[in-house]
Amino acid sequence: MDRSRADVRDTYDHIGTHFSKTRVNPWPEVEAFVADAADADLGLDVGCGNGRHVEILKQRADRVVGVDVSRSLLDAATERVPDGRFLLGDASNLPITNDRVDLALYIATLHHLPSREARIESLDELARVLDPDGEAFVSAWSITHDNFDAPPDAEMGFDTTVEWTLPGGETVPRFYHIYAPAEFQADVEASQLSLDAFELSNGNCYGTVSPASR
Repeated sequence: MDRSRADVRDTYDHIGTHFSKTRVNPWPEVEAFVADAADADLGLDVGCGNGRHVEILKQRADRVVGVDVSRSLLDAATERVPDGRFLLGDASNLPITNDRVDLALYIATLHHLPSREARIESLDELARVLDPDGEAFVSAWSITHDNFDAPPDAEMGFDTTVEWTLPGGETVPRFYHIYAPAEFQADVEASQLSLDAFELSNGNCYGTVSPASR
């Protein structure tokens, strides 16, 4: 891991316990995607955090693996989903064999990777582990979010930091790349994934994707 990606890991190891307590409910967009998906043998949650979406995947997949770069968040996930399987791993180098995953989530993690190269590399990794008939749901923060003042038709997003405040008042900066919708679509298309559907919801870009080679 290069220095800035290691910083992302260190940040979430530091804030993970408190962060996890604020992330209780699954996102409705994720629930809708999983509800509409076909039954799966193996599900994968990339950037699984505290496991809240692993619980949703388990309703559709016989087996589910959660991957996260933060040991602190994986500890929270193991506590929340005691019968889950969780692996320490980076989104740009997933510890999963080729063509193995039928149904995947990659939620609110892509935007933490510090360069376009790393983000597309991680999308390529998702394509690598997906079965040729598999599909995945990818999200990232968008410039359309209420927190940002940006033209909704901008072609490119921007890098920023968003502070997390711990009990006691310590503030911890977190790196984000805030996507323009057109840029999100372009990055998926530059990867080995096919963008099958796209939507904006609650300030996020969402893409339903599958391996481009299928």
